[in-house]
Amino acid sequence: MFDKLLPGRRDVLGLDIGSSALKLVEISDSPNGYALQHLSHLKLPRGVIVGGLLIEPSILTDKIKEIYKASGLRTKKVVTSLSGHTIIVKKATFPLSEEAELRELLHDEGEKYLPFDDIKEVDFDFQILGPSDIMPGHMDVMLAAAKKGIVASYSAAIENAGLKPIIMDVDSFALETMYEANYEFEENEIVVLLNIGASITNINVIKRGGSIFTRDFATAGNSITESIQRKLGVDFDEAEFLKIQASENSAPPPPPLLADEILEHAEGIVLEIERSVDYFRSTYSGEYIKKVFVGGGSARIPGLLPALTHRLNIEAEFMSPFRNIRADAKKYDSAFLEEMGPISALAVGLSLRREHDR
Repeated sequence: MFDKLLPGRRDVLGLDIGSSALKLVEISDSPNGYALQHLSHLKLPRGVIVGGLLIEPSILTDKIKEIYKASGLRTKKVVTSLSGHTIIVKKATFPLSEEAELRELLHDEGEKYLPFDDIKEVDFDFQILGPSDIMPGHMDVMLAAAKKGIVASYSAAIENAGLKPIIMDVDSFALETMYEANYEFEENEIVVLLNIGASITNINVIKRGGSIFTRDFATAGNSITESIQRKLGVDFDEAEFLKIQASENSAPPPPPLLADEILEHAEGIVLEIERSVDYFRSTYSGEYIKKVFVGGGSARIPGLLPALTHRLNIEAEFMSPFRNIRADAKKYDSAFLEEMGPISALAVGLSLRREHDR
């Protein structure tokens, strides 16, 4: 969305900067379609990013250097994204107009449409969704905006690692890019893309391949860890270890925490998702939702998919971001890609952007 375009080759790196991990993906174009060149992830220390704000930029820079050096890649152009309270995403309706005319209007009168006192302190972009279904002579537009200081802080951390940020996207829209590249959909089909990270959960409802409703909320993987903390009286790191151990179905975790109990600690997440989908249904006259696709580092909570299917009355399944992306089987076997798919969905969407994109 917030494009800073530089001339050169088309390939870019998708860098998903989460609050608990980095994910780095490179996908190239080929005569036979997309090809996966690289996929890796690296844990981030707690406190580097809090609530979407970059608190420890030097540590982030060091970690970006580390994951990039280990990758052996040569591409330096990076697409990354923002989410949560650091960004405003809003659907608005405007009289039918050309893109240039709308951009000029927002530059001059942006404060009327976005909750900022001074639009000059904000980076913003928009996507025209098409004619309004309820207001003849008008069009629906998705707006995205963030304060320049927040965009600059992430850009500087990437630049200090020796890389070149060219596009600052939005998490929800990056997931949309991933979906469009990997799934076939009918004209009026509605699906929900759900990304459950460590500190933020993103919800993106899409129709005709484009966003019609988005919401981010701060109930995510860390809230499960904190719930385990309270129940067992342990510190955060031990609770996180127990959560991961149970979620990965590795050696049986010590009592009283069993894998089938993890879902109880995820009730807050499920409830917020349920409320968001109910709100969408009430706002959009109960339109039929075909499926929920779930990704993110906390997607593999035991029992989560059946719970969502039951609570929402919509089939839920894991995101599969490598469905239409070829990979060298000697480097990335199918089991690895299936395991990493939900975790890597956002980074894949970022890596599919190209310099000429908006």
